[in-house]
Amino acid sequence: MGANEKILLALKSAATYLENSIRALAKKDENSLTANVWHVAAELEYALFMFSIAFEEEADKLKLRSNPRLKKVEVDSALVTVQQLLKAVFKHMKEKNLLEAYKEANIARHYMLKVQRDFARKKREAPKAKEAKKKATPPRKFSSP
Repeated sequence: MGANEKILLALKSAATYLENSIRALAKKDENSLTANVWHVAAELEYALFMFSIAFEEEADKLKLRSNPRLKKVEVDSALVTVQQLLKAVFKHMKEKNLLEAYKEANIARHYMLKVQRDFARKKREAPKAKEAKKKATPPRKFSSP
């Protein structure tokens, strides 16, 4: 199996996990959402690795990476954006335009990594928020009858 076939398999797998992520978000299933987001990012990372193998002779082309500066991104809009980017990647792959496919996949990966970082930040901050809430709530005083 050649690099292009492996790239397509990874991208199809990423698209499937992305659909599962969107369903999990709609169901408010955080565990499934987190797991599926991780798989999307992993499959995109593998596809980018395979692109680098396909471009082995033309390494300078891969230096054209576009790293979007993502400040505040909502999970739902990020997933929809990645879905659109993956559609563009498949279109470029079909047209044998690997460089454009690579660029779009790279941007999609950045969105998924941002979502993962936001999940990790929320997970780290959850115990702190819980502790702060405990401290902010004054103890109840019970009156004697």
